[in-house]
Amino acid sequence: MSGRTKLILALAVLALFVAAAVLLPIPSPAGLRAWAAETGPATPLVFFLVYSVLTVAPIPRTVFNLAGGLLLGATTGIVVGILATTVASGLSFALSRALGRDLVTRHLHRAKVRAVNDRLSDGGVLAITSLRLIPMVPFAPFSYLCGVSSVRFAPYLIGTALGSLPGTVAVVVLGDALTGETPPALLICYAVFAAAGAIGLVKVFRRKAPAIPEPSGEEELPASAPAS
Repeated sequence: MSGRTKLILALAVLALFVAAAVLLPIPSPAGLRAWAAETGPATPLVFFLVYSVLTVAPIPRTVFNLAGGLLLGATTGIVVGILATTVASGLSFALSRALGRDLVTRHLHRAKVRAVNDRLSDGGVLAITSLRLIPMVPFAPFSYLCGVSSVRFAPYLIGTALGSLPGTVAVVVLGDALTGETPPALLICYAVFAAAGAIGLVKVFRRKAPAIPEPSGEEELPASAPAS
């Protein structure tokens, strides 16, 4: 597949994801309960599959975590939520790496692009965990960014699971927020997670960055041998 074809396909997929995030309706609590009653014992599995697939698009995970707490209870909702989060992040990573990695690689000679790429990849699990802890960092777009960067898959997936766990637990437990109001406790949790993520990022960025060699137009000529 040529680079131009990959770019066109990536843009089409991104447009589809954005359309899904904007157009898909958010069901009411009553609608969710009716759906769960119809689905019966298969509700956790079906919910896991829907969560894993739809959050590959930039649809807020909060909606699914709140629904998980409402439909599945705290324990099952947390387990399903974190597993679906990890699967969705892996799918997003793989998709963006397959379609967009070549485009970014061609621009790694640019100092700013290379600096962002190196900071993200060199930060490893700590960098991913810290950024996942910050609620203002959107889940799916950050997954796409990691996919086109040089971040290795294993640290990315571990950091995603660790960084998403506190927020998933908090939102699932506070599943009754689907009534339409955001509980003050949830806002406090978000503030704590953001502070923890910021501390982690400070540690990552304080690490000494590798020097980026400046391109030279001239090459040094070898020293001439002494005359005999």
